[in-house]
Amino acid sequence: MKPYIIVNPIAGSIVDLNLRLRQLRPLNAREVRVTQRAGEAETLAREAARAGCDYVVAAGGDGTLNEVINGIATPSPPRGVCVGIVPLGTANDFARSIGMMGDVDTTIDIMQTKTTARIDLVRMTSERTRYFVNTSAGGFSGVVNEKLTPEIKLNWGPLAYLRSAAAALPQLHAYRTTVTFDDAESLVIDLYNVIVANGQFVAGGLPIAPQADPSDGLLDAVLIPKRSAAEMALLAAEMLLGKHLSSDAVIFRRAKKISVQSQPGMWFNADGELVGNEPIVFQVLPGALDFVINKR
Repeated sequence: MKPYIIVNPIAGSIVDLNLRLRQLRPLNAREVRVTQRAGEAETLAREAARAGCDYVVAAGGDGTLNEVINGIATPSPPRGVCVGIVPLGTANDFARSIGMMGDVDTTIDIMQTKTTARIDLVRMTSERTRYFVNTSAGGFSGVVNEKLTPEIKLNWGPLAYLRSAAAALPQLHAYRTTVTFDDAESLVIDLYNVIVANGQFVAGGLPIAPQADPSDGLLDAVLIPKRSAAEMALLAAEMLLGKHLSSDAVIFRRAKKISVQSQPGMWFNADGELVGNEPIVFQVLPGALDFVINKR
């Protein structure tokens, strides 16, 4: 397989684009395309899949990977297309979950071995249908993403998410939310946040779903109910350590399907990119993606 490589030239860790392109040469690519605008990676990935390309590599961050996955998964999940990632973004959260966080040359070596695994794809349906592999978050996280401008990412780097969270704090409020798991158990509760995870990390390495396994056929749901300021401060510290799932301040569930409705409506993101408002349904598609991983 010769990869079709899609490069995001404004990914967070790219300072010298020509240097990065030279580093990709050992992959002996079928084609290398550098995107010029938002959304182009999705278009290019779709065109590559339709042209019969069986190996598509996203060279960028979580947003670039999300576009590539949606390109090959729309209108239906892919068959016979292998996906790889060279993590060049600000956060690279899904790459952390699959052990792809070495330097670029090390990553290239892994890509050349083409060691693959079947991982789960998540379909989210609201105003439109989108797919993701890492996480989706609604509520306060949606407000944070509205504040996370390209300029903040550029200027603040790995601290961009904390900077945006601080800017969003004045808008923190609870949502009266109904969450249904596998069309069976339903919770009606005041929530600050709903996180639906396939991977473990968000915001540049925060272990929001430390037990998540992107190949177990299940979604990890982390619900953050309305709490006092003191409780939220303690919870934030526990999250940094990945110890929050045992806390009474969160609700944790696993399911194959999760439905969310709230008042007021929550905005949700997919792998950090804003998607749409609720009501929303998340459905896991077990083993739908063939993904290059680090065989550890």
